[in-house]
Amino acid sequence: MPKVDLWAFEKALNAQGYVHIAGVDEAGRGPLAGPVVAAAVVLPAGFAVQGVNDSKQLTARRRERLFDQIHAEARAVAVGVVEAPEIDRINILQAARKAMAMAVAALDPIPHYLLIDGNCGIDSDLPQQALVKGDARSISVAAASIVAKVSRDRLMSGYHRTYPQFGFDRHKGYPTAAHKAAIDRHGPCPIHRRSFRGVCPPPLPHPCTTCGQGRCP
Repeated sequence: MPKVDLWAFEKALNAQGYVHIAGVDEAGRGPLAGPVVAAAVVLPAGFAVQGVNDSKQLTARRRERLFDQIHAEARAVAVGVVEAPEIDRINILQAARKAMAMAVAALDPIPHYLLIDGNCGIDSDLPQQALVKGDARSISVAAASIVAKVSRDRLMSGYHRTYPQFGFDRHKGYPTAAHKAAIDRHGPCPIHRRSFRGVCPPPLPHPCTTCGQGRCP
């Protein structure tokens, strides 16, 4: 297979007069606990750090190293975080879009164009393009995927110190067998996404006379 030019979208936009191109991506749609975290990254034209790719294809150690290099060389980096209660309130898709919009709004300087991972745009007045599998097609989106993933992993490691019984430092809130067993044993904690299947038991047909919420077995 021919090698993908990760700069192709940025070069095409530069040719149209757009100078500062922000890649935007998120991490944490699938977990049962914790926030969804988005990052927006504007890279300089001379950015030459090797190995920047979809964060899911990288080891944790490699992501950490690239995270530091991206922060050191990028024109701008910003992060947006939407916590579990808001995810439950507006749903995970809208929460991810909100986190991405927050990250973009925090960029300084303001970018001229957005390349957004996925098939949905975000609420922003800036011109933008959604790229399916953008983290494997655009260097800017790939950089954003690394920043989002490392930022979220660090937040989950912090939550582990508050809720050590769940092992958030290992699975980062994803639905592993160990995580599901911990939920069964201890019940959900404040950072669990209660609207997600597997976090709370389904409601009973009629309210429970014990708890009044229809959720007792």
